[in-house]
Amino acid sequence: MANYSISAAQLSEGEIVLIRGKLGFSRLTRLIDGAQLEASDARKVQSGGIAVGKPHTSATITHAEVICKDADNPTVEERYVAERRFASAKHPDTGANYSIDSKGSLPGIAVPGDGGKVVPDDSGRELAQGLDVTLVLRVFKPKGYANRGLSLDTVIVNEPVRYYVGNTNAAELAARGIVFAAPPQSVQAAAAPGSEQHGAVATVVDDGTGTVIDENGFALPGPSAHQPQQAAPATAAAPNSVPASQATAPAAQQEETLEAKLARLEAENSALKDAGSAIGTPFALTAPASPWSDDSPAGETAGITYQG
Repeated sequence: MANYSISAAQLSEGEIVLIRGKLGFSRLTRLIDGAQLEASDARKVQSGGIAVGKPHTSATITHAEVICKDADNPTVEERYVAERRFASAKHPDTGANYSIDSKGSLPGIAVPGDGGKVVPDDSGRELAQGLDVTLVLRVFKPKGYANRGLSLDTVIVNEPVRYYVGNTNAAELAARGIVFAAPPQSVQAAAAPGSEQHGAVATVVDDGTGTVIDENGFALPGPSAHQPQQAAPATAAAPNSVPASQATAPAAQQEETLEAKLARLEAENSALKDAGSAIGTPFALTAPASPWSDDSPAGETAGITYQG
């Protein structure tokens, strides 16, 4: 464990410290939280560090140098920060490193503007690795703790701003005439509608024909489930045709309901009546007499009779 000459208890709340260097890693535009927080804390503990335990932003700079208000008389806070720089075992060529995990709100980001002034960066994009930046640190007193802490208030970019673009080398692409107006985003491939995952093999079912398209693009016979054929679209309305509002239900609803079956049987019965009987008066002209009434046709008595 490093021996420091200045402890956190000696810091004065509200004091500001500036430290400048090359941006090695940063997460500034959104908090490290949830599963990312768990993974980050696990890595810290594995490497001998202390878990943060709360949502936070993070920044690490290389070749770090504290910018003192008075180089001949650095403040207690400036000396405190300078003592907490460290050398990277994996990358000793990066000189003195400084890292801060800042809990709470997101830091402000300022970029060069006109007239030598800096202006807020509201792009919402992460800064590129290697940028010359200055971290503005502020001393605060955490609730329930006697010691003071440091928060990352602002990140000032000291050169024309560049943004993180994932694994794509923007400089190499720009040299070839390809310039991004906005950083490319990684998009996860979504499964096609009607597709099913079977291990590493995906199949796509054509809902219209039941054909199965495998991962190589070959068409195979689909499932044996019955699929009613869809009626061809009508080109002209035929006489006595059924209105469109009464057209057959979609294929998924083709099973005849009890009400529909009754309606169909009644319609067929009515059609038979209109066509007339092969052995007597058409049913449509003579209504059947009630066996219980006295108004039966001539020659017939009321009631139920048997004729030989």
